[in-house]
Amino acid sequence: MKFASLAILPALAFPLLLPSAALAGDGWESIGTGMTSGASGVAVLDRDDDRIDALVLRDSKKPGENRAVRVRLDHGEVSKVDSIDWPGELPVDLEAAEAVPGKTGEFIALASDGKGFHFNLKDRHLKVLGTFHVPKGDPEDNYEGFALKKVHDRLFAVWADRGQDSRPATLYSAEFSVSKLSFKKPKSIPFRVPYPATDVRHTSDVEITADDRVLVSAASDPGDEGPFDSAVYAAGVLRSDGSIALSPAPVRIGDFPGHKIEAMTCLSRSCGSLLYGTDDEAAGGRLRIATRNDPEDQ
Repeated sequence: MKFASLAILPALAFPLLLPSAALAGDGWESIGTGMTSGASGVAVLDRDDDRIDALVLRDSKKPGENRAVRVRLDHGEVSKVDSIDWPGELPVDLEAAEAVPGKTGEFIALASDGKGFHFNLKDRHLKVLGTFHVPKGDPEDNYEGFALKKVHDRLFAVWADRGQDSRPATLYSAEFSVSKLSFKKPKSIPFRVPYPATDVRHTSDVEITADDRVLVSAASDPGDEGPFDSAVYAAGVLRSDGSIALSPAPVRIGDFPGHKIEAMTCLSRSCGSLLYGTDDEAAGGRLRIATRNDPEDQ
């Protein structure tokens, strides 16, 4: 059962994001080959002008398979990939990573079945602080994104069922307590993309900018060998009451042919720069920094 739909955002109320020529280039950096090396979630650990240290989660399902790595990018090129051990109960099919606002070194990971993990990471030492489940949605839900955003001192979570072809994705939102790992009553709204058009997951990750814009990646996934295709959209805005108002038409801000984006995170306050991660199945995983010519980001 879906929760009540939310109001649609008026067309002129949403600040459009203009695509940059930088999004059309290649620039993908391998973080491993084979089925267990994809990136299903990404969060920034540390950065300066030329270097980014990132946490990358993987959607491994079996014992002995890696769940997380620490990746260093120098000038946009991957220079180091270090495995992170996951102690205790191993998560199954992690699909999102998000830094906890105001809590250095603390993160939330979400698995496809809705189980969440609150953990601390220092260097390569990971400690699970607690677990939770997102509020029950539709029985068919398969989650692929999770984001946190403070709006007027209230912390909201946004998570997404991916949808599939004719079945739209569902964007959920609710006030969230990190200390209690609990949610207030969630709201939801269906969401679909015009492109990709076949074998489409309408949402493969979500991100929220500093000015509360909701970004969504979508991907075409016909199977382990591809061919894959992805697009990223400015979908709407997170309101002060925690509801999501969609733009009448999602604005496509990037096309990524040949890759299945499953992870993204902002690298600047206006999100003029993003770090993307792919799970290209048999072809492994890749990261890429993409920059838009956004005047707010200068």
